[in-house]
Amino acid sequence: MRVLFLNDLCDPRVGSATRQMYQLAARLRELGHATAVVAATQERGAAGRTEIEGCEAFLIHSDYPPRFRAWVGLDNRRTRAPLRAILAEWRPDVVHAHLVHTHLSYAALSAARRAGAGVVFTAHDAMTFCYQKLTCFHGGEAHGGELRDYEARWQKCIPCQRFRFRPGRNAAIRQVLARDVDRFTVVSDELGEAIRRNGIRVDRTLHNAVRAQPRLPAQEEVRAFRERHGLTDKLVLAIGGRLHEQKGVTQLLRMLALLADEFPALRLIVMGREEIWREHFEAAARELGVAELVVPTGWLDGEELQCAYAATDVFVTPSICFDTFGMVNLEAMEHAKPVVATAFGGSPEVVLDGESGLVANPFDLEAFSGAIARLLRDPELRRRMGAAGRERLERGFTVERLAQECLEEYAAALSKVRDRAPRGRGGP
Repeated sequence: MRVLFLNDLCDPRVGSATRQMYQLAARLRELGHATAVVAATQERGAAGRTEIEGCEAFLIHSDYPPRFRAWVGLDNRRTRAPLRAILAEWRPDVVHAHLVHTHLSYAALSAARRAGAGVVFTAHDAMTFCYQKLTCFHGGEAHGGELRDYEARWQKCIPCQRFRFRPGRNAAIRQVLARDVDRFTVVSDELGEAIRRNGIRVDRTLHNAVRAQPRLPAQEEVRAFRERHGLTDKLVLAIGGRLHEQKGVTQLLRMLALLADEFPALRLIVMGREEIWREHFEAAARELGVAELVVPTGWLDGEELQCAYAATDVFVTPSICFDTFGMVNLEAMEHAKPVVATAFGGSPEVVLDGESGLVANPFDLEAFSGAIARLLRDPELRRRMGAAGRERLERGFTVERLAQECLEEYAAALSKVRDRAPRGRGGP
């Protein structure tokens, strides 16, 4: 089978959906299938054919002011002709789209269908009905984060987006998805629920997965990491990924202030771009009196990232946005680390509350920090929940499982292609 992936992002280091896509492609090649990726690049000179993570990749140049995304994301004229040429040349059996709402655009799904391919779309976020990360559904501090208002309405969207609001955007996306996508999948059941409430058909949940690391850090490597970052004999919390207010960084700093007296040896490592930490969060940490407890490691990759996970006692994901899945949860679980995860989105489907970690509402600072404290007080509980998390990952969140489920979806999409009237593969 020939599978062509679509993704606005090309760098596997940027975005968990992108990293997983390349891991899935590698597994499919191991099973004897041909794979290629079509992705966007903002560097004009980088456009063209290349290879990324062992996968053939076609990079299409696209760069424009983000304020126009609600328009360009429906149909990007810059990517039309290059994509049509790739479809005609590569002749995929299946096109599997991941992130297309910024550069490749939803029109890419229509082009794939007109080219005769089975079309599978995996929603990794709420962008099929929301203009950004879904942040308004829980009601915020005023409602204690208890609402689950998933429906997009102009009364909510216009005040949020103002001049970026595009009338008819969501209706146009629904039309493309209903007409041109053979199988629509989501990465968590809760994301599926949110999308269904906005009038979009969801066929199946395909939970995210990770490919096992070839090896985990040895004790001496972890010890050296702790020494480099001043973490020897410390209790270590960790947060990782993209640093943003909606990821709950400020909430976590408030929790750190609540925990500091009981745990004087506590340190928080922040695994993300240090300049973002300095610009957006360091002042808040100083105001709360916890700046000295925070260790910003900067952006980590490769073995250094694995050492950071291994050096962690408790991993936290206190997102106050709709966290569709939380791949960092799996990455921590691979190292047998217990996770305290947000109650918003798909994290409770990954971290089983009371078994492989704890789940709490990050707007309830006492409850969330209490969950962290419970693990910090009890090394045996950390060990037991960490081991359960590792076992859960190995049982249900492997790339081997994901590849098998994707192949089932590809077969279902191809069945629909056969049921349609014969079409040529020359593209639109």
